[in-house]
Formats: sequence, C-alpha cells, structure tokens
Amino acid sequence: MKKLRVIQWTTGKVGKLSMRGILDDPRLELVGVYAYSAEKAGADAGPLCGRPETGVRATTDIDALIALNADTVLYTPFMADLDHAVRLLESGLDVISTNLFLNVGGIQGETRDKLAAACERGNSSLYITGVNPGWINTMVTAMTAVCRDVQKVSIVESADVSVYESAETWQALGMGQPEVTPGVAGLAEFGFTTFAESVQRMALALGFDVDEMEFVVEHQTASERVDLGWFCMEKDTIAAIRGGWNAKVKGKTVIESRVAWYLTDKLNGGWVFDDDHYHVVIAGEPEVQTRIRFVPPEHWGNHEWDTMTAMPAVNAAHNVAAAPAGILTLQDVGLPCAPAGPWESERRNAPIG
Repeated sequence: MKKLRVIQWTTGKVGKLSMRGILDDPRLELVGVYAYSAEKAGADAGPLCGRPETGVRATTDIDALIALNADTVLYTPFMADLDHAVRLLESGLDVISTNLFLNVGGIQGETRDKLAAACERGNSSLYITGVNPGWINTMVTAMTAVCRDVQKVSIVESADVSVYESAETWQALGMGQPEVTPGVAGLAEFGFTTFAESVQRMALALGFDVDEMEFVVEHQTASERVDLGWFCMEKDTIAAIRGGWNAKVKGKTVIESRVAWYLTDKLNGGWVFDDDHYHVVIAGEPEVQTRIRFVPPEHWGNHEWDTMTAMPAVNAAHNVAAAPAGILTLQDVGLPCAPAGPWESERRNAPIG
C-alpha cells in the first residue's frame, strides 16, 4: 500500500492527537504542519504532540504547505476557516475534517456550495467525521445489514463532558446560564445542527426519503455550585443538556439521534445517565440492541478522550483517497479501520530492552 503524504492542520486539543495518529500509522507520512499561532511556527511536529523530533517543522505559510505535493489534510481547528478549506480542496488536497464548519453555517447552503465547487475544481474530496457525528453513524448504519426489515434506528449518547475542557463549547450550548431563554434554546439548536446532518447521511445510506427533521432539547440545572477549575457553574444554572434530532417519513420517526451531556451529575430533577457511552437500538427483524463503553487506560488525562474524535479521521485517510471527488457520504467512504496488522508487526519486530 502506498504511503499517503499527510499535512496536519493545527495542533490544538484534537490536532495533537491526530498528529500522534499520523506518526503512529505506517500507512501515512507526516510531511507538513499548519500552525495557527506564529509562536508555533518553526517548532518540530514531534514535541508539539508529545513525541520525539520528526524533522517536520510547523509553519503559517499555506503556499509552502500546498507546494509539498501532499495527498491529504487532517483538518482539526476549533474554528473553521472556509477560505483555507476552499484553497486546500482547489489545490487537489483531500480534506478530512473533525471540524463541523458550524461557525460558517455547517455543511449546507452557501458553505456547502463553495466547498463542493472547490472539490470539483481540485478533483478532491471532503469528508467530515469524528466519533459522533462520524464513527458511530458509520457503525450503526453497517449494523442494519443483519436485518430483513428496519423500522427505526436509535442512537443515544451519554457522556460526562467535564473531561472536555472547552469553556467556549459549553457556553455556546447555554451551560452556566441561569435559565433557558429563547436565545439559549436557539444556540442549542444551532450547536446540534451537525447531528441533523449526520442523521441525514444515515438516512441517505439507508434509503429513507426524509421529509421532516424534528429538533428536541431539554436542559437541567446544577443543585449546587460546581467549579471544574476551567469552568464554573453557580447553583441553579444550566449544567446538563439532552437533545437531538428525529428524522421522519410521513410523520413516523425512522432515525433518532440523542446526546445526554452533563458537566456534573449534581443536578436538580431526576435525570439519570447511562454508564455506557452509546445505547443503540435497531427496531426491525431482528431487533438489534447494543451498548458501547469506552474504557480508557489508566494513564489517560482529560484531553486524551479526544482520541476518539481524532482517530476516525486519521484511519479514514486511505478510504477517502480511494473515494470519488466531492463531499463524501457514508457509502463513499465505507468502513475505515485501524492498521492493527502493521502495528502488530512493528511490536514483534521491535528491539528487546
């Protein structure tokens, strides 16, 4: 298998873990790093992600990165830059993004049109993924293959999100606010837009002709003051959210996607959270029920949980390279997987001592 030449775009929370994934993957070669801040320009990629020096230096020079004749960009900034993404795609680079482009309207409307046109001009591909939206939608869609009939697909995520130290993210969903105003509810619906897009991608793969998307959301407040060190919620301010989308066909819900996220379990009301990260039900013949729980190794800190966001993008690189040009669907990309065999070979051949 030909090694793909990969550029890592930014080195933040997810980007550091994505870059480790690139360095660990014998199918990939890190050839460039885009630094968002001038302070990181010139720094070696290895120490930027907690690894030994690589000889690859970060830069703010986009033209120099495009000139590297790379194959793929792993795009992981906190805020998307539409002009950057268009330039990369127009240059012929495939872009695999864990950023959902929400700050520029999501992958819809004018933003989608610009990205699709850039893919056409560059004969390149754009794929949006992560753990959710992304990996879980691919997995559950594939699970329906054992069924002779499917009536409804339900995905419910439950997560203690206090491990995700991003005050901006949770403030954007109303956390820390004293009440659910129309503005807070609107922010939540906008923030959950990407889950609507992932449900629509599942519906396309399953052949459902969806005619209505229904948004549902609830908030719950903290029963006491909670200080996480990086974010503080006063007593009786919003500290948890449950919401998502129903895809409907002629009034019947055929796909349901929900998340239950909490910054603390010290809440008013009787909310109960699942210890499993995902509960999946495919109502059909047969009915399929499954639960998924991620069990971290002891050495993981809070930010290591972003590994599950980064790795679906890293592991999709070869699938995206083999896919047609354009904004890719679940069917286009298929089932990305980790290079488990090559990793095992490296372990067997590693020097002892």
